[in-house]
Amino acid sequence: MAITRVEPVYVQVRTDWLTGRPREIRLGEQVLAVTRIAAVRRETAAYPMRIGPSTTFEVDTTVARLALTFRHRGRRWTVDGVDTTERRAA
Repeated sequence: MAITRVEPVYVQVRTDWLTGRPREIRLGEQVLAVTRIAAVRRETAAYPMRIGPSTTFEVDTTVARLALTFRHRGRRWTVDGVDTTERRAA
């Protein structure tokens, strides 16, 4: 399993009120529920100046695993990678 990098796509994300973790992703008309957060990477100490700090979540949905990034400076969410291999029941 490997996440394929894609051109960043802006999305709308609903997050948990207390923790800030993603719960639901809206990609155009499609709404994807986040079923599991596989990994979290915080880039708040070392980051490119033009981009600013960010936090990347690898999240599982019913359709695919996504690399979902929150850019703190612009307060925007993007999908930066996708893995559409078949999901096995855990």
